[in-house]
Amino acid sequence: MPGKKSNPTLKDQDLYEELREQGNSKQKAARISNAVARDGAKAVGHRGGESGSYDDWTVPDLRRRAKELGLSGYSGKRKAELIRMLRDS
Repeated sequence: MPGKKSNPTLKDQDLYEELREQGNSKQKAARISNAVARDGAKAVGHRGGESGSYDDWTVPDLRRRAKELGLSGYSGKRKAELIRMLRDS
């Protein structure tokens, strides 16, 4: 069909589907699955960025992260409890 964009070829369809089920966007899932197929999971993992320690986060930031992850029961927790909850999820 003229004007219709074709989907890019996925190099690892199974990984793409797994990433989509985890809630990743189509673009992110395709990017990761193709990079893993091209370079290997270990190489892709080493390229990933580093996140800061939860110990450096504020309580509102920790609660926001818990909400993003779909956790429940975080609103009344203290900082150490929130960190434990996030690390165990």
